[in-house]
Amino acid sequence: MSQSYVTTKDGVQIFFKDWGPKEATPIVFSHGWPLSSDDWDSQLMFFLAHGYRVVAHDRRGHGRSSQVFDGHDMDHYADDLAVVVTHLNLKAAIHVGHSTGGGEVVHYLARHGQSRASKAVLIAAVPPIMVKTPSNPGGLPKDVFDGIQHQVATNRAQFFRDLPAGPFYGFNRPGAKPQEGVIQNWWRQGMMGGAKAHYDGVVAFSQTDFTEDLKKTTVPTLVMHGDDDQIVPYEDSGVLSSKLLPNGTLKTYKGFPHGMPTTHADVLNSDMLSFFRS
Repeated sequence: MSQSYVTTKDGVQIFFKDWGPKEATPIVFSHGWPLSSDDWDSQLMFFLAHGYRVVAHDRRGHGRSSQVFDGHDMDHYADDLAVVVTHLNLKAAIHVGHSTGGGEVVHYLARHGQSRASKAVLIAAVPPIMVKTPSNPGGLPKDVFDGIQHQVATNRAQFFRDLPAGPFYGFNRPGAKPQEGVIQNWWRQGMMGGAKAHYDGVVAFSQTDFTEDLKKTTVPTLVMHGDDDQIVPYEDSGVLSSKLLPNGTLKTYKGFPHGMPTTHADVLNSDMLSFFRS
């Protein structure tokens, strides 16, 4: 097992994990806002045990990567992912993205081409576009995201406790059993990153229009979304993305929350494994 850094052309150090046999099929994981590659622990261990090579990086400004002032936009996110893929010389890679990471995946595939990719998985992902616009009437109002930015700038530590304790994992639903370790691990990952990256990242994940990226993503793509996602609404994301993807399949998870890769890892890992082997 190795974990190290690669430096981008604008001097940002990107932390990544690269575990498993070098000759095995690589799965590359792109995490959600405002977390880190640690959010994929359950997936990394599961797919490692099934003979895959697993790669996961911390987005710039997040986790252990450089807390730089700028470049917190989808173009840089996609380019940073390309640097990791090229540095490791990955071929026929499967790309898995959760939430903001799903946007990163399709933007990377559209911007850098699919010659090194074989399949993709979008989990509770932000495409096509989250913010409400004339062409996206089902989106969330911009003031929702303005409010998130205000919390990040003024009250980040408490906000990063309240989000996982409530809507992110569905722990605010009747009968839900909040898991303190999961909540604290979310907080830990979030607070490792830089406030500036998290502040700018809100615009990146909410205002980027991924419509054309989705249309260009021709590799087989599995869209996994819970219909009780309180962060990235199901109808305006998973459903629309699957229609725009030339080779997309939508799998709907009844009652699952946004953070389902953690809360329902066993179900999602099993379904992904079936998709990878198909």
